[in-house]
Order: sequence, then structure tokens, then C-alpha cells
Amino acid sequence: MPKIFHHFDLKTFWEDSDYAREEYVERKPTATLIASIEKELGYRLPASYVELMKTQNGGIPRNTCFPSKKRTSWAENHVAITGIMGIGRTKTYSLLGDLGSKFMQEEWGYPDIGICICDCPSAGHDMIMLDYRKCGRNGEPQVVHVDQERDYTITPLAKDFETFVRGLVHASDYDTSAEDLKKDLAAIDRGTFSTLLTGLIAKCRDTDFGPIIRNLCRSLATEKGYFALHADEKSHLMYDIQFYLYTHSRTVKSELAFLMAYPDMIATGDGEFTTGGYGPDFIKEWLDKRRADGHIVATSKSGLAFSPSFEKRFRARLREFQ
Repeated sequence: MPKIFHHFDLKTFWEDSDYAREEYVERKPTATLIASIEKELGYRLPASYVELMKTQNGGIPRNTCFPSKKRTSWAENHVAITGIMGIGRTKTYSLLGDLGSKFMQEEWGYPDIGICICDCPSAGHDMIMLDYRKCGRNGEPQVVHVDQERDYTITPLAKDFETFVRGLVHASDYDTSAEDLKKDLAAIDRGTFSTLLTGLIAKCRDTDFGPIIRNLCRSLATEKGYFALHADEKSHLMYDIQFYLYTHSRTVKSELAFLMAYPDMIATGDGEFTTGGYGPDFIKEWLDKRRADGHIVATSKSGLAFSPSFEKRFRARLREFQ
């Protein structure tokens, strides 16, 4: 039998970072742990997967792209991964972690064809899975891409996990950042807002938020090189704007109510002006901070809203982008 990962340098496979260690990397898996994870998942883990996890149990590889013969929601000719899930339960992105395989299948509706092993940059809207349909629960599964954005379309990628790992290439091989930024800026300047955001802007008669949003997001995208909202100051201002617009015309009784409404504004709304996805942790951390600082408060009549002092600061900040 050929040696697993023969002539393949596993020592340089992983990209080290604080984020990877915090969210992905579990302790080295023991035989007992492997057996218990397999029992709970209901599938035998591929030997090549276990071998890789013995070098580092989960993490972010240096190479994060894999070529695809078919178009997916991510790109025409490849898919991208954020990280590879480790064997364990304690890290967020472990097989049985908070956002692991079991969660993605039970809460996000991913098909019961095997095991989710890699999350993707879309924040849950596509995944890489081990597909056991042909080989059975104890066989050697294929690696497939599952596209939640396209009704869970399954696209075959590699005949087995080792082939998938060997086939990963660096993101620079598919670098279209200049072209992508140009498209992002065009959508920011001229793209239609989502139905929800359009209605919210129309109801706020004291300020024309449309140009403000476009100017702010153009500035943000130009600085980043792409359009996305994270934990930076301008992203927080964009969260503030969406919160203000939403609570200006609707009563928001809980944080959860706003978090559930948030995606339909610019994250994954039905307009052309959209980030195309979002990281739930970023918006929740912003909301938690605003609440802890007393900038968002609960009122008896109108639910959650900006405090009067913070609303004054917020409006002064908007003038920079009018």
C-alpha cells in the first residue's frame, strides 16, 4: 500500500496564526477521541485525514483554493476554503464544534451524505464535505463542494481527501482582486439597494442616507481592496447606519430580532448593492460593544435604540460622508 502523503511536505502545510489556534487547532487526537468522533458522526474518517490531523489537528492551510471544473457560487473555476476542521469538540471549527459538521447539517440543512470538513469564506453558504454515498460509511469518500446558495448543489472535487490536500493551491493563483474591486465599486456606485434597505431609507425623511451609504462603502472598499464589513471603524459605522435605519421605523424588542433582520439589508439582500455574505460574529461583537458602552439602550416605548448622546455623535460622523 502506498505511503500516505509520500513526498508531500506536511511540515509547511499549515499557516500559523492566533486566529487559527483559537478557532481551529485542537490537541493531537488520540485513538480514543478518534473513535468517539467517528461513532457520533456515524462515519469512519479517512486515514489520510487522520494522518494530517496528527501533524496539526485542524487549522488554516497556506494554500486555500482548489480547482473546479464547474462553476460554483464562489468562482467560475475554483472553490476556496477558510480552514480544515480538526478532530474534536472544543474549538468552534472542529468536526463537533459549535460550527462543525453536525451543526452545519442540523441547523443549515447540509445534506446527510457524509461529513463537513472545511468551512468557506461565505460564512456558511458553501462547504467542503466528505461524500460517502458511493463507498458507504466505512469506505474512502470523495471530496465534494456543497453550495447552499444554489439549492445545495453538489460538485465533485477530488477522488479522496489526500488528493484534495495535494491539489490545494495558493489564493494568488486565482487573484482577480483588481477586477473584483472594480465590480464592487460599480455596484456600490450604481447598484440597487435591497428591498428592505430601500424601504428603510425612504422612511427616514430627515436625512438622505442613500448617498451617505454609497460614499462610506466606496471609501471602505477602496481601503480594503474589496467590499466587506469586519471589525474596523468604518464597518462599525455601516452597522450603526443599518441599525439606525431599521429602528427608526420599526420596534426592535431584542438583539436577536435585529440580528435576524440584518442580513436582508446589505449582507445577503436581494439588491445589487451587497457584500454577498457576512460574518455573524462581527455584527454580534459590534452590537455587544454598543450595548456594553451604553450607546444602544432598551427603551420602554420604542425598544432598542441609540442613546440620545450617541445618536448626536452618530449624526456628526455622518457629515463626513454626505
